[in-house]
Amino acid sequence: MNDLSSSPRILIDPHAHFHTPLSNRTDWQRYNASRLEAGERIGVCCHVASILGSWGATSPTYFSSPADQTQANTWMLAYAREQAPRVKAWVAVNPNYTAHALHEIERGVAGGAIGIKLAAGRRADDALLDDIAAAAAQYGVPILQHVWQHRRRDWPNQDASDGIELARLAARHPRTTFLLAHIGGGGDWAHTNPAVRDTPNIVMDLSGSGIDRGMIDEALRWVGASRLLWAADLTLCTALTKLRALPYTGASPEECEDMRWRNAVRIFPDGVFAEAMRRGPFVATATTTSEAPR
Repeated sequence: MNDLSSSPRILIDPHAHFHTPLSNRTDWQRYNASRLEAGERIGVCCHVASILGSWGATSPTYFSSPADQTQANTWMLAYAREQAPRVKAWVAVNPNYTAHALHEIERGVAGGAIGIKLAAGRRADDALLDDIAAAAAQYGVPILQHVWQHRRRDWPNQDASDGIELARLAARHPRTTFLLAHIGGGGDWAHTNPAVRDTPNIVMDLSGSGIDRGMIDEALRWVGASRLLWAADLTLCTALTKLRALPYTGASPEECEDMRWRNAVRIFPDGVFAEAMRRGPFVATATTTSEAPR
């Protein structure tokens, strides 16, 4: 099998996360540096990342308080500026606090965010998400929606969505592009493909811990390469497995490039990856944000 870790071709990760001194990890700096270093090794030229509040330290990860989410977005925007052009920011919001979410979106886009991140604070088809979806269309940015493939039950401190619910929201907002997060998360990935097949403004990312043989192949069969994005989520290990699998899924070389980076260029605002693509992947520097936002 070809070792894609040494490939010079373009690769964009549209679903990344970093940690901050406000989270419950004392090794947050090492984690962030290791992600950039691992990305360098496999050829990532840009990580589009978000931070979900305090990652559970002072409010639930999937139901972050407004104060925690404001601090997290402030940190993420600063880190993206510091690490430019290899890091771009999503602005993450909790839709249960609609006014705060809309303010954060406005502030985030003004500060350089290139998309909106929704976790599991409210089901995707809930009316509370309509104002956020409309804001995404207004600013010309996509929404990355956390999805649990074929949700069979509920979990504490989160209101997880599946593809059926995201398709309902996307149908109400055809001018907004939605990224359905991690088809490899939640187990029953086969459930998602028919749920979103007829909703063209949903693009699925390939991240998640699931690496089942046939998962990418079936997604290609149902929605085509133009609606799939290679992505990593929290770690790059399973993402590397999927990256190496792409040429063996039946996808053509051109379709592999679509999934590696072209679709990301298409769905995010014009030109946001131009400098990163020109420079290519580069080694992580010692520079990191080391203080909590004020």
